Amino acid sequence: MTLLIVGGSGFLGAELVRQAVAAGHRTAATYATGPGSSAAVAWHSLDLRDPGRAEAVVAEVAPRAVVNASSGGADWAVTAEGPVRLAAAAAACGSRLVHVSSDAVFSGASGVPYDESCPPDPITPYGAAKAAAETGVPLVHPGAVVARTSLIIGDGQSEHERVVHELAAGTRAGVLFTDDVRCPVHVTDVAAALLELASGDATGMHHLGGGEALSRHELGVLIARRDGLDDSRLRTGLRADSSIPGALDVRLDSRATQSRLRTTLRGARRFLSPGA
Repeated sequence: MTLLIVGGSGFLGAELVRQAVAAGHRTAATYATGPGSSAAVAWHSLDLRDPGRAEAVVAEVAPRAVVNASSGGADWAVTAEGPVRLAAAAAACGSRLVHVSSDAVFSGASGVPYDESCPPDPITPYGAAKAAAETGVPLVHPGAVVARTSLIIGDGQSEHERVVHELAAGTRAGVLFTDDVRCPVHVTDVAAALLELASGDATGMHHLGGGEALSRHELGVLIARRDGLDDSRLRTGLRADSSIPGALDVRLDSRATQSRLRTTLRGARRFLSPGA
């Protein structure tokens, strides 16, 4: 299978590249500021704000499938508009598309887990941009997969892991919230699930959250213990009492998607246990 990974130099994208190459796929990947380290793929510069560039890259690669793992934060042109341009380019080329979205599209106000049928109700600019892309992508590419995920953790490379290390070392001020609940998932599991979706015939909305819900503080303690850090140095706080915007309790219900996948979306207590 010829595969194009958009955002291949990022955290999730790099793992997608690694697994795609290991599986023997003919792989191309894009970058915004600099190519990734893998010499086994063809690297293409792509600015999703450029109306014609996505079409040009997709036409040149002619992939069987495109996985969009790009990350533009709250930049509307990159996060909301860019994926729609990419979806149109993939549809014109006859390519499958898997678009990665986020649990940030939800407010947490419902008080219940969010399954694939729940409508977005974002409360941050980033969540609004992600929700807009979720609406636009299927309109221009009806066969696309939209895959929402949660906090993505690795083996030391993720943003949350870096924050935990800095807090434990005393080089960063701040707290880890006890009322901010997510379903953390390991980057290798997310990447494997995305590639599985890319190679199949699924369409529509899918949830790729980990198998259990944890607060950011509970997650931080697990990371600290795995890495031999002093978890008592991880101060607690409430997002509800802070000025930092964001949802509180957002639990992705991924059971429907998990029932159709070979890949297991492990819970954090499992993948952060010693020796995991």
